[in-house]
Amino acid sequence: MKIHRRFGISVASAAVAAVALTGCGASSGASSGPLETISWMAMLHTPTTPDPGGPVETALEDHTGADVEFQWVPDASKDEKINSALASDTLAHIVSLTESDSSTVRNALTSGQFWDVEEYLADYPNLAEIDPQTLEAARIDGELFGVPFQKVKARYGVLVRQDWLDNLGLETPHTTEELADVARAFATEDPDGNGEDDTTGFYDRLESFDLGFRSLSGYFGAGDVFELNEDDEVVASFTTDAFTEAMEWYRGLYEDGAVNNEFVTVQKQNQYDGIAQGKGGIVVTGLFEAKNFQALSESADPDTSMSWALVNDMTHEDVPRRVLSDTNGGFGGWLAIPKSKVPSEEDLRTVLDFIDKLMDEEAFAAMTNGIEGTHYELDAEGVVTILDQPLWEQEVQPYASSRPSEKVVTYSSTTEYVDEGNQKMEENEEYAVTNVAQSLTSEAYNARWTEVEQTARDAYNKYIVGQIEMDEYQSIIDELEDGELGTITDEFTAAYAEVNG
Repeated sequence: MKIHRRFGISVASAAVAAVALTGCGASSGASSGPLETISWMAMLHTPTTPDPGGPVETALEDHTGADVEFQWVPDASKDEKINSALASDTLAHIVSLTESDSSTVRNALTSGQFWDVEEYLADYPNLAEIDPQTLEAARIDGELFGVPFQKVKARYGVLVRQDWLDNLGLETPHTTEELADVARAFATEDPDGNGEDDTTGFYDRLESFDLGFRSLSGYFGAGDVFELNEDDEVVASFTTDAFTEAMEWYRGLYEDGAVNNEFVTVQKQNQYDGIAQGKGGIVVTGLFEAKNFQALSESADPDTSMSWALVNDMTHEDVPRRVLSDTNGGFGGWLAIPKSKVPSEEDLRTVLDFIDKLMDEEAFAAMTNGIEGTHYELDAEGVVTILDQPLWEQEVQPYASSRPSEKVVTYSSTTEYVDEGNQKMEENEEYAVTNVAQSLTSEAYNARWTEVEQTARDAYNKYIVGQIEMDEYQSIIDELEDGELGTITDEFTAAYAEVNG
């Protein structure tokens, strides 16, 4: 495996870290004397656990100046393990909490068990540079109970078949009007040139309301799940005029055959297969997916003509350029520090200094590539070559999901579209729109949001496929607002006013 190396914003594919517990070394109680060893509950996303004292752990200790004790648990066990550890206060010095929507986790964070770290971040060079939107997403009602795991804020865009554009003599679309014209052309003008009526524009799937269409609605001005209206009320984005305007636009395309008519039943893998088979020419998804669609197509036909245009600057009329965050504002959970294990400010600063140094390029490289000469080599052109894939998977890969930030270094690739996707996701950072309710608390939301959102999702699907009209959609939303959704709105609005008042 070869990858080129350059510095910038990282979009490494490994998911950002999480939590774990094995029991050994995780006893509660105050430390006595200076903190000498830092224990860390870290989630394991790989089949095997690296050996204690292995090369990556040693490299991290050398770089940070701290002795580290990793406590690993498989990702599949995290809910049971973390809930047990929180309840019994059998925690490590660092506890990776990645279930940001879990009421159990959020209640534990606000219970007084963990340090509010915000006032200390400015004292550390890397922690001081955490993106403000990510910090806001990581707060709970205005307080920051841990260092946020950092992810790329907005990875979505519009992927358009470039070869189909070329075949029809069309330009790459950058506005919703142009996009609609291209979608209709793909559905009606035989873009693949096979003489058959077997293509469409958008190739969507059953998560349209949550993913693809949600991203499209953002171009029209809709918010990211929840938004602040002109009256400073926190409202669900699917209740807004911008969202319904986008729905009307999308239904028009559906009626014209420019959206696959069975999208409400299409599973993710079926969507991928359909795109690889050339059934549709537009996908609203992560910009990193172009390489995956291309690989699928090439595996079926090495001589495929498929090529892609990656669009990250789609706009609608006079709405400023924007893109909805698909990663909670670049927030992947907390590196939380329990007061029972870290009772003094001196010890807290020791732990924060350790986390800060993990965001240095050297530590990031060790947790990503391993040790030069053992796991990888670097040539004169800056190309990283993994020397022993099985050894790298055993000794290095487990650490990748515990990197405090994905945004330290970008490793560019010889694989087509990877560098372009990385660059466009980096450009998205400036235009990211985040969920205003992410950091707020509502008991009604915790109890009823799943049912409320499902009702809205069902109404969206029925409207797009023509089973109901817009006035019927609005009636369903009005009924929600008269009930549980109204309570959620009131509670989020009150919480927002409390934090920002």
